[in-house]
Amino acid sequence: MFKLFKEMDLKFVALGIVLSAIRVAGMVALPTLTANIIDYGVMEGDMAYIFQQGFLMMAITVICIFFAVGAAYINSTQSQGLGEKLRNRAFIKILNFSNEDLDDFGTSSLITRTTNDVMQLQFVMLHFLMMLGLDPFLILGSATAAFIREPQLAVVFFITAPLLGIAIFFIIRAASPLFRKLQLQTDVINRIFREGLTGVRVVRAFNKTEYEENRFNEANEEFKSISVHAFFRLALFMPVMILVMSLTNILIVWFGTRLVGSGQMLVGNMVAFLTYAGLLMTGIMLLAQVLSFMPRGQIAAERIMAVLNHKSSINDDEHPEPISDEPVELTFDHVNFRYPGAEKLALANIDFEVKAGETLAVIGGTGTGKTSLANLMLRLYDVESGEIRLNGINIQHLSQYDLREKIGFAPQTPVLFSGTIRENLSYGRTDATDEEIWAALKVAQGAEFVRGLEAGLDSRVEHGGGNFSGGQRQRLSIARALVTDAEILIFDDSFSALDFKTDANLRAALKPVTEDKAVVIIAQRISTVVDADQILVLDNGELVGKGTHEELKQSNKIYQEIMNSQMKGDEL
Repeated sequence: MFKLFKEMDLKFVALGIVLSAIRVAGMVALPTLTANIIDYGVMEGDMAYIFQQGFLMMAITVICIFFAVGAAYINSTQSQGLGEKLRNRAFIKILNFSNEDLDDFGTSSLITRTTNDVMQLQFVMLHFLMMLGLDPFLILGSATAAFIREPQLAVVFFITAPLLGIAIFFIIRAASPLFRKLQLQTDVINRIFREGLTGVRVVRAFNKTEYEENRFNEANEEFKSISVHAFFRLALFMPVMILVMSLTNILIVWFGTRLVGSGQMLVGNMVAFLTYAGLLMTGIMLLAQVLSFMPRGQIAAERIMAVLNHKSSINDDEHPEPISDEPVELTFDHVNFRYPGAEKLALANIDFEVKAGETLAVIGGTGTGKTSLANLMLRLYDVESGEIRLNGINIQHLSQYDLREKIGFAPQTPVLFSGTIRENLSYGRTDATDEEIWAALKVAQGAEFVRGLEAGLDSRVEHGGGNFSGGQRQRLSIARALVTDAEILIFDDSFSALDFKTDANLRAALKPVTEDKAVVIIAQRISTVVDADQILVLDNGELVGKGTHEELKQSNKIYQEIMNSQMKGDEL
């Protein structure tokens, strides 16, 4: 956690410490002035002296307030600024994670780390900065002043301070493991809650509302149980502090009255010593509170730094090669790929080539590796063996930015962002004109329904495109890929929610605008791939067929099975 100090402006941190130190100096001076008023002003009836010392105390108090406000402002800005930096860095880091990295952490855990954990760290860091500028000076200053004023009573601190230190040690030691469990349980609750929200229609359709309620209740009960045990142990701080402070005061009064009675100590000195003892114990109490927060802050810092320090499984070369301006050519050269931890290959010995002006179609049953193929083209995963080349260069030697600049992608599940239709369609190319956007919508068969909206391109898109139907979302997703005007267009089963007529119209409109582009269409319907220049047939991750529709129709058994399961041959 302390390594994160370098993320803050150390000059301002130091200024906050100086302001707090000045404030403490004033606080330590006040008991001495109080003792002087009692011993020399009140005892001798000197009103002028009393007023003089009183005004001095008021001035010191005002100065202390001023510096306290300044220190609080600095500490707040630095701790909140740290949170802002960490959230930004974590978000940027996560955006550059590969799919494998995202799977390693889990979406719910990443959300918790960038929100809840950062907030916990901000809270702890704020109190730590306050303690750093206050407690060392308060404890040392009050202890030193007390010892100088009445060394005979200072022995009390040697009795009570070790007792308090031992109690703090055991309480923190008992509470720390529970806070680690608490953060992990927070991940679990977020995961279940997120699954319930995103899958609410499935939950209702299968009448699993009660099941999901019970699942969430179990996780919530576990969270409550861990919280109760953790905070119960931390709650022991206060009674222990009160007990030790009471014991300190009793011992001071016990020994102090004897010294006053024997004339060895003035009454004002005993009052001052009691005040110093209060300041000392207050400092120790503040220190104990900060120490009680430290386990939570340390765990939160470890979880955040695990994200920031994680080395992505996919990285650019130090000196990536440039892509030539020649017409695009994408080649899979005997590619093998398996998902992390899987025993079986997801794709085995995939070998093909697609050039500018050609349309490559990929067809196969569910789970045959079609989307895995698209992920490899985008380099969301790296191959296990073999090569994927773009214009003759292994894509692992290209920068990810340059590679993806060449690709327009429409995913299997259309993803739309909160905003307007215009903002979504220009997402991959911010300088796209309205004419280009409308042209892409026309090809994607979405222009008619967008024109029917009251605000047209400025129509509001809710989170995930929830205010549009599945077919409308897919057409907007296809249009977004077209707006990029990329040299490679990948449509990952993005025609599945379209009816046959819309599908056919879209493919017909696509041909004239993709004459100089390489098009990859991944589909499950024969009608979607029938016009492709080359069709790949996948089965259990293996390439079992390659050719045109007519060639595969005559010679490939898997293709024939897919074709016959969907329609009769003459219907095609």
